[in-house]
Order: sequence, then structure tokens, then C-alpha cells
Amino acid sequence: MRRNSAMPQAASTAVLTPEHILHRLDWKVIRRLDGLLQGDYRTLFYGAGVDFTDLREYQPQDDIRHIDWNVTARMNSPYVRQFAEDREITAWFLLDLSPSMGFGPKERPKETVMTDFVATLARLLTRNGNRVGAILYNNRIDKTIPPRGGRIQVLRLIRELLHGSAKPTGMTTDLNELLGAALNTLKRRSLIFLMSDFFSAPGWERPLSLLNRRHELIAVRLFDPMEIELPDAGLIVVEDAETGQQIYVDTSDIKFRHRFQEAANRREITLQENLKRAGVDLYTISTEEDLVKAIIQMVALRKRRRT
Repeated sequence: MRRNSAMPQAASTAVLTPEHILHRLDWKVIRRLDGLLQGDYRTLFYGAGVDFTDLREYQPQDDIRHIDWNVTARMNSPYVRQFAEDREITAWFLLDLSPSMGFGPKERPKETVMTDFVATLARLLTRNGNRVGAILYNNRIDKTIPPRGGRIQVLRLIRELLHGSAKPTGMTTDLNELLGAALNTLKRRSLIFLMSDFFSAPGWERPLSLLNRRHELIAVRLFDPMEIELPDAGLIVVEDAETGQQIYVDTSDIKFRHRFQEAANRREITLQENLKRAGVDLYTISTEEDLVKAIIQMVALRKRRRT
């Protein structure tokens, strides 16, 4: 089984305005983050800067992506490029809005978690003078939002996520298209958040690797626990979110549930291998997880991986 949903679609967000959502996040998420992190978001946002300053000999903790291979060949010893930190960031959100993102609890499917995450990070970035933009993918490139700063830009991102185009059916998600658009669009080194459930046609790890060489890239996988382990709920109708095909399955059949979990485990192993080949770390957020907790864990993991 693949990306099937037996759950109701998300409740309509038409009654919610971007202003309401941002106000809620300011009070319930961002204030809590400020208190827990004491305003120190550098571990999450700041990676290598963009301005080259010097060369020095390679040390074991250095990022191998910064090795200068020409100098290394001449000196017969590895050398790395050093960069001055650029405090003004241009951040891009690469957002997979394909139909499978509608899976999850009625009140909080994956696409709702994505909206809250994007709005929170965009708010944190823009209030410090940085610019944010986005490329929206809905089984085709739906829209490119040029990077700008300020609260109005955050509200625009929320609005686009709430009222995007209708989700197409009968098409297969292919992250190659989203990543290819980013490679063609993003010329200046940027901070990139790739957000997806990574249910995609294969082969996207190569453009991801190319993008990671040029930019500071953070991959965020959104998932719902029912995509990994089915409950014993008897006979149910499931629908493939992207093709619209419906079938009956007997979730009381322990062998069926076991096969379902095995398929999910194989998918997870493949995803981890692809990201490892691309040199990209993966962070996961569940539809059942508190967003503040998820971001705090992300900060802790990035700090640990850099030390």
C-alpha cells in the first residue's frame, strides 16, 4: 500500500485568516521558543557564510564540502575554505503540496503542520531582517514567491498555503521537478528548508545532492503514524490520495498489517539511504507532535552534528 488514506479530509480552513494563524503562532509557539532558546536561533539558521576569507589545513571536524581540491592537490595535504558568516539570510521554503500531504487527523493533517512550521520559521527569520521566499509544488510547480522581508511576506506565505490551487489527481509526485526548479531559480547561496513526506518517484537524490553543495539545506519530513503502522480497525475503505483509487482492506488481518509495516520499513530505509548519498540530514515531524518540541529537537540535533 502506498499513501492511502482512510481518514476524512482536513477541515476547511476558509474560516481561518492568515492573521488569525500568525497571531496564534506568535502566542503559542514563538513565545515559547523564545523562552526555551532565549532568542538563540543561530544553531538552526546559521551555517557556513557566503563570503570566502581564507584557507587553512583540514581538521577532522571540518565539513568535507569545504575542501578546496585544487589547493589540496598542489599542497599534497587537504585544505578547506573558510567563510565569513553572513548574518543576513535569504531563506527559501521548497514545499511539497501534493495530495498525500492531506493525510492525517481531520484537525491536523500534514499540510496544516507544514503551514504552522513555515509560518513560524518565516516569522523568526523576517523579524531579524532576513528575507524568505518559497517554491510551491503540487505535482507541478504551482508558484514561486520571491524572497522578501517583513510581516506581510509571512502572511502571504500563509495565505498561499491555505488557498493554493486544487490538488490534481492521477499524477505521481516527482520531487525531481521541485528540486530542479530550485537549482534553476536559486543563484545566491541560501538557507533552504525542503518540506515533504518524500512519497515520490525515485531519482531525486541527485538534484538534492547538487542543491546541498550550493546551499545550506535542511530536509524536513512530515508524516502521520498511520502511514507506518495501521490500527486494527476492521474492514475499511482506503483511497490513494493522488490517484483517487479506492479499495477495501481488512485491517483486522494481522498478516496484512505486518506486510503494511514491512513496506513502510523498506520505504524508510530507502529514504535514509538516499539522503545519506546526498549528504543531507533529515528531521522528522509527526502530525501528533508538538511543534515547539519538534523545533527544539531540531536545534539540538543540528548543534550535536556540528560539534
